[in-house]
Amino acid sequence: MLKLLIAGASSKFFHLKEFGQTLEKFGVETRLIHDIEYYDAFPTRKIRNWIPNKKKFNQLINDFEPDAVFIDRQAHFGSAVLDAKIPLFVHLRGDYWSEIKWARETLYKSPMRRTVLKLKDQIAARCFEGSSLILPICSYLKYIVKEHYPTTPAEVLYQGISPSNWHHIEGLKLNHPCVGLLQGAVIWGKTQEMLVLTRVLEAMPHVTFYWVGDGPYRDKILPTLSKYANFKWLGPMQYPDKVREYLSEIDIYALVSGIDMSPLTLQEAQLMCKPVVATRVGGIPELMKDGDTGFLVEKGDAQGWIDKLTMLVSDENKAKHMGRSGREFVEKTFSWDIITKNFVDVAKQHIK
Repeated sequence: MLKLLIAGASSKFFHLKEFGQTLEKFGVETRLIHDIEYYDAFPTRKIRNWIPNKKKFNQLINDFEPDAVFIDRQAHFGSAVLDAKIPLFVHLRGDYWSEIKWARETLYKSPMRRTVLKLKDQIAARCFEGSSLILPICSYLKYIVKEHYPTTPAEVLYQGISPSNWHHIEGLKLNHPCVGLLQGAVIWGKTQEMLVLTRVLEAMPHVTFYWVGDGPYRDKILPTLSKYANFKWLGPMQYPDKVREYLSEIDIYALVSGIDMSPLTLQEAQLMCKPVVATRVGGIPELMKDGDTGFLVEKGDAQGWIDKLTMLVSDENKAKHMGRSGREFVEKTFSWDIITKNFVDVAKQHIK
């Protein structure tokens, strides 16, 4: 039996646990752990971890004896796996290289923060260079990976999802008609596109726009958009229950992003039978069917947003049809059974 150790951030456990449970169905023994609890070092927020101790890591490896290790972020744990001569699979969720560039240009300008970013970049580079397989989360990102590491094996591993988790539930009450955004403000290259909504809000005063999300760039967005009476910020929301309530209540889901690879909320909104409108950037076109499950809008095209949203608000039958098509598309394309089977077939080819 193939044995796979899955290590990641605790914030991703909901999805990594689903991944592990589905792997078990395909004959793979798994163990899910929080990576920094087993191996970490400077720079890290936990001062007690600044001086690394591999004892707990070594015990984990000796007890479980994995054939390979799957990580979903590039940190000290991945470097320790390479030292242990175990095949390392790196699941890459975003355009790491662009994100590092944006970080340098915005939040990481002080000498200390630049030093921290440099050290993190060195750790990530080692994980990428030493990995047996890089698993970008969409085809768009695979091309970027190959530009940086042309000789390292890379195969797409889309984010899987459990359709049964996404069903209508009563609870949250919003004004209608409404458009719902559900996205963080963590990466400036993504977040700044939300400013295109100024013209949209002006043109559609009868429609309420709700934003669920938060992050360090929130204050670069809210002062501008909050000037409009039809824009409401709801802050962060508990996942998945409150998010399910929110997606149940909105009329249209909007993803207004400057760059994205495989936003899970786009899959979730379609499973909730909501028509979607999203920016045509990165891997977003791979997660929906333009003209069938929703519409794609070019980056910076405020009039495109106005046209597509107005069409869906005014044509309830079209909106419902797109919502039904969206659920069917995600079920057939991104369910965990489909994603996991493909991963197992690929993984076996890269374990020596």
